[in-house]
Amino acid sequence: MNRHNNPQLTENAQNLRKNMTKEERHLWYDFLKNLPVTFNRQKVLGHCIVDFYCAEAKLVIELDGSQHYEAVGVEADARRDAFLHHLGLTVLRYSNLDINRNFEGVCTDILRHISGLSKD
Repeated sequence: MNRHNNPQLTENAQNLRKNMTKEERHLWYDFLKNLPVTFNRQKVLGHCIVDFYCAEAKLVIELDGSQHYEAVGVEADARRDAFLHHLGLTVLRYSNLDINRNFEGVCTDILRHISGLSKD
């Protein structure tokens, strides 16, 4: 997937990794980091920086704050999702509310999408 990397976004992605939202930190430290497949945080893919990316599963996970539910955010997310789908990736979107109120359900949904990929 490196052929889609945009070096101009690398610095921004590094800053986002250092300053994750509390929901991103929760999902990363309490679930994704411990899975038997590798996830990258704030991964540059073309003109996008995605919250979490698993190359092995061809999976992108996006956590959406309130701005994603305003008209401009909905349009931008649709364009991003179309681009990512064009790369052959599946995009899972969860709201910050989902992370805060239904963390177990979010984790179960992610596991469904990566089942069978375990390195064991």
